Amino acid sequence: MTASTTATHAHDPSAAAPDYVRSIAPYLPGKPVSELAREFGLAEADIVKLASNENPRGPSPAVRAAIAAATDSLSRYPDGNGFALKAALAQRLGVGAESIVLGNGSNDILELVTQAFLKPGDAAVYSRHAFAVYPLATQARGAHGIEVAAHEFGHDLAAMRRAITARTRIVFVANPNNPTGTWIAPDALESFIASVPPDVLVVLDEAYNEYLEPERVAPSPQWVGRYPQLVVSRTFSKAYGLAALRVGYGIMHPRVADMLNRVRQPFNVNALAQAAALAALADTDYVAQSRAINREGMQALEAGFRALGLSWVPSHANFLLVRVGDAGRVYQQLLRRGVIVRPVANYGLPEWLRVTVGLPEENRRFLAALAAALAA
Repeated sequence: MTASTTATHAHDPSAAAPDYVRSIAPYLPGKPVSELAREFGLAEADIVKLASNENPRGPSPAVRAAIAAATDSLSRYPDGNGFALKAALAQRLGVGAESIVLGNGSNDILELVTQAFLKPGDAAVYSRHAFAVYPLATQARGAHGIEVAAHEFGHDLAAMRRAITARTRIVFVANPNNPTGTWIAPDALESFIASVPPDVLVVLDEAYNEYLEPERVAPSPQWVGRYPQLVVSRTFSKAYGLAALRVGYGIMHPRVADMLNRVRQPFNVNALAQAAALAALADTDYVAQSRAINREGMQALEAGFRALGLSWVPSHANFLLVRVGDAGRVYQQLLRRGVIVRPVANYGLPEWLRVTVGLPEENRRFLAALAAALAA
């Protein structure tokens, strides 16, 4: 080692970061289409991406028109309070606008909750096989994550309740859950929330709520009035088709909202995102059509898995978790065939792949590529 190399190591600026930050394994998003095209010399138009649980239809025509109209004001800062969008959400959900916090995707809401309510030495509880951001956001605050063993790939609510200690400040529950697609019935979910101590926040992540059949949807916004420690997070990134614009929201007690707004960036949701979300919220027919297309695509994928002799986890979202054996090898074989899915070994599921429900032709392409990949 040279003197200059020694000096570089001796003055490593990253060493000033707290140990709990330095030990974080960064979140790895799904592989972009452009990257796969470069890697294997494929045409981008021929690649099928079923890795990130996006709505393959994209936004509705009404939303596209709203985005185009909003470009006339790109030189102006967005409404930092999101007045119009919050008012529309409040009316739709039957809550006060003061109970809504807007976020740069629902991910932002999860981060804001941990930023406002966790400190070093605190604890957060979450399930095994649940969204990777829960432990990441917890660790970023220097807090301790308590992972509770899953039950049939989903949340074991009784075990999660037992895991709550005097140090616990937050419990994360995803419904439906990502990446497994499992679902908790509303009565069981409300019973759990009611059992949690009032000084522990329950963060109910409903990113895939719009893909549930109407009879399965929990009246969670109304629960906030009965359980002041409840925070419900939702997003426009999935069923509404606005993943690229990053807009989500949280529903919570006004005093909890006040804490999140104290740590929220002033303009965290851009003007195009607000305009798009406002139009998307009004286009209920488009969301219903997306749900119907998703249901048909789910059935087609299940039939394909059945024909291939594969097992899967029944899903209530817009993706399926399928067991393929050597998932890393199958994933690479699929990439070579121009199909991107999501390996989930980082969720403790090394034999499984998560695949988003696509449009009919995309589903057919995936099933054909999967059959070839398994045989390769």
